[in-house]
Amino acid sequence: MRLLKSLSRGLDALDYLVAQPMPSRLTDVATHLQVDKSNASHILKTLVASGYVEQVEGRRYRASAKVRAPAAPSLEDIIAYRGRLHARLAKLVELTGECAHTAVLVGTQVWYVDKIDSTLPLKVDHPIGSLAPLHCTALGKAFLAFGEATDPGVLDTFTPHTITRRAALDAEIAQCRKNGYAVDDEEFTQGIRCVAVPVYDDAGKMIAAIGVSGPTARIGTPDLKRLGALAREQAENLE
Repeated sequence: MRLLKSLSRGLDALDYLVAQPMPSRLTDVATHLQVDKSNASHILKTLVASGYVEQVEGRRYRASAKVRAPAAPSLEDIIAYRGRLHARLAKLVELTGECAHTAVLVGTQVWYVDKIDSTLPLKVDHPIGSLAPLHCTALGKAFLAFGEATDPGVLDTFTPHTITRRAALDAEIAQCRKNGYAVDDEEFTQGIRCVAVPVYDDAGKMIAAIGVSGPTARIGTPDLKRLGALAREQAENLE
């Protein structure tokens, strides 16, 4: 049987990208296919145009949601993540005085699996077990910016600040990657600001997000960078 070499290489490239935990460089794909970068570029551009591959920050490539649906974490995974991160949440509350949460990705939503409340009278309440959208929560944006989530679902409006245009959301996610943390600036709940960062496993795959939430009366826009740095420090100190 006569095989189409270009199609075989395209499928080989797609299989390679699906298997990678992080986006790949053009040179990585070319090396895997044993072709020059020009040929690899033509293959990737074809896959991008057909919707099977997407180009992300840093001129890297990954399989799109069309072929790479993120798997929901198992109950055992959730219990393990919660146990490992609980001390980090406690430290965030100690450092910031605000409420801290852990969430995992479930389809086009985040699932709150742990929290430690602020001791202050005015506090944020996202109960353990509740679900929230990706496009207007800091925890959700963290998965869009740093994890495997690519489909934010319907961009419903929750407050006057909610981002409801895909182009604006894409720009916001790019800014999250640049900053190293995600922000919810009164987008899910009026009067509440949140910051969240990714948590990675040993293989470099995002497994959860942790974040800090508080009222705008205590968290001003200039505070977001500081809170992002504190959250990132705790995520990187995970044992």
